[in-house]
Amino acid sequence: MSYQVLARKYRSQSFDQLIGQNHISQTLLNALKNNRLPHALLFTGLRGTGKTSSARILAKSIRCTNAKDFVPCNTCDNCIAITAGNSVDVIEIDGASNNGVDAIRDLRESVMFMPSSGQDKIIIIDEVHMLSTSAFNALLKTLEEPPAHVIFMMATTEAHKIPQTILSRCQRFDFRRISVKQLTDHLKHICQLENIKADEKALWQIAQQGDGSARDSITLLDQVINFSKGELSEKTVTEILGLTDRSLIFEVFENLVHRKPEKIVDSLEKLAVVATNPSLFLEEIIRLLRHALLMKSNTNNTALSIDLPTEEIETLKNMTQNLSDADLHMLFDMCLKSMSDLARSHDPILVMEMALLRMAQAPLIFDIQKLLKNEGGSPPHPKPKEEFVSKQTITPQRTSAPIPTQTLNPTPQPVVSEAPPIPRAPSVPSTENLVEFVQFVKKAEPFLGAKLDNIAIAAVKDQRIHFEVKESFGFLADQLMQSDTSKKLQGFIDSFYGVGYAFQVLKTKSAKISSAAAS
Repeated sequence: MSYQVLARKYRSQSFDQLIGQNHISQTLLNALKNNRLPHALLFTGLRGTGKTSSARILAKSIRCTNAKDFVPCNTCDNCIAITAGNSVDVIEIDGASNNGVDAIRDLRESVMFMPSSGQDKIIIIDEVHMLSTSAFNALLKTLEEPPAHVIFMMATTEAHKIPQTILSRCQRFDFRRISVKQLTDHLKHICQLENIKADEKALWQIAQQGDGSARDSITLLDQVINFSKGELSEKTVTEILGLTDRSLIFEVFENLVHRKPEKIVDSLEKLAVVATNPSLFLEEIIRLLRHALLMKSNTNNTALSIDLPTEEIETLKNMTQNLSDADLHMLFDMCLKSMSDLARSHDPILVMEMALLRMAQAPLIFDIQKLLKNEGGSPPHPKPKEEFVSKQTITPQRTSAPIPTQTLNPTPQPVVSEAPPIPRAPSVPSTENLVEFVQFVKKAEPFLGAKLDNIAIAAVKDQRIHFEVKESFGFLADQLMQSDTSKKLQGFIDSFYGVGYAFQVLKTKSAKISSAAAS
């Protein structure tokens, strides 16, 4: 006898075996007990959540000769025939292969005949959304006023494709996505029946990859059992399904929320070794950010839909307890944008690496708020070049190297209204003072300062500073030369080096970075 896959072997045979759909099983059982079962039912929802199984269970509940409180015995001839799919009074039709008007006309003729046994004839149409428009039209009248002995049950994953004229003639039952915990418990039960030892973390990973589908989760379990030797461990599942080790995911997440770019670099090397899938990895980071936001926003301690083991939930709480909601929202937005960039990139790994570095180098919201309030002596935002020139014309000596605020002569000087304090700087820009310039920019504009970490000064000729970046960071040159960014950078140059210097950013194959990033 050929091997029967676990998804078929452990298919639900009664409503109490249906996973995560209590709202549907209870409604159908109540309808049977109160003799209020409708003549047309539509089951819709995610694949593998029990739509077709529910139709068969309901058919057995109606036609079983030994049913008690409409619970089928699964041993009588009717139950066995329905389970095998060869009952003459329970007709199953695949809407994808019988989608023409002729198939529906044949169906209309067959429903006029009484069942061979019992009182009800049941028609199950799977993937009903695949029927053609003419087939739907042919079904309309029969569906609205079928013979008294006929019950229609239709299943679909895409209810939006079904005409409203059909929907209005059916009672609709929406099947929910099954939670990871429920799937994990179900997989554990199957492993016990199959005498297979399995680590709970391994089953949790399989359930997560099942994405709310019982059939997908059981199929993955079947695959992992075939490839593993002995006990199912978390490491085995990770290797077979091509996933990233959970400890590495949490390592990267911790470095992101605590802003540790230097440790992110070490993590990137580990990700390269295990050849992780960039899209799947960023999805895991987004999920953790979502869970962290839910926990921090749950001030009333109500139940949360967080599909994580208890141990991981506690770890996540400890990692994010000192982080604000705004920081998590910012990281979530940055990660979400990076995922959309993956689809357009020829090198997804590069996009993932740059995204993680960008997130790790992003300033904390608290630091930005502190900067805006100018706490701790941080310099205010420098003004554009035009404003400096117009405000400083009353003191011509300002066109040369600026004098530091702390060394000003105590003799009263002309007051420049609203002019920001100008720090001391060398009169000529050079590689030696570039580090100081980048740090000066970072105090007022952290994002702009982070971009300057990857520049170098190639030369200063005719009052023009020639910055250079490596070709691999060529996008920074384009960003720095954009109108708004260029004006900001020019304002910082006027403030630090004195008015009169222009600049340009060039791309080169071998730029020697001498900025704050290299110090």
